[in-house]
Amino acid sequence: MKTLVRAAALAGAGLVSWAAPAHADFIITPFVGKTFAAQTTFLLANVDKQSWMLGASAAWLTDGVFGAEIDFGYAPRFFDSDQVTNGNIVEPGRNVVSLTGNVLLAVPLSVTRDSLRPYISAGMGLLHAGSADLLTLSTVGRNLPAVSIGGGAIGFLSRRTGVRFDLRHIRSTGRDVDTSTLLTSPRLGWWRATIGVAIRY
Repeated sequence: MKTLVRAAALAGAGLVSWAAPAHADFIITPFVGKTFAAQTTFLLANVDKQSWMLGASAAWLTDGVFGAEIDFGYAPRFFDSDQVTNGNIVEPGRNVVSLTGNVLLAVPLSVTRDSLRPYISAGMGLLHAGSADLLTLSTVGRNLPAVSIGGGAIGFLSRRTGVRFDLRHIRSTGRDVDTSTLLTSPRLGWWRATIGVAIRY
């Protein structure tokens, strides 16, 4: 988990320093939403068709086109519960955590004025998920490199507060082979639709 936090934090910090000119807003957005169209190749793990996701993002958004953010999401019941293998009940880790650093490309404020401001986002980071170990019939944690792509819109109702709608696809990358088991790393991905309260500083 420490590796997950460190990698995404460094990525987000680098994006912020690259994208931050003189005139920009710092926006914190706690959000809630649902995952859908989830897929996984984790052994013994099935994903729920939809699951609730909570999280927050910290974005640095300029008056022009460029911005950057660090995004954190947590789905407490992402995987189905108990799986049965050879008469033994195995409960895979049910939650999934995503942490990504993203570049934002938004419609300039000179165009949108006080209306909704559309944007697209793309970035990378890490996913953390539990999986069942076939040999020990226990739960183990997995950190997987990931990419994120999506878009949404931000609109402010006052100088400080507003609303943010977001839709994005997050999935793991890579097919590295584990030399101890000769198995490739599992893949994991989902779509996420969220709504949040945007707080501007």
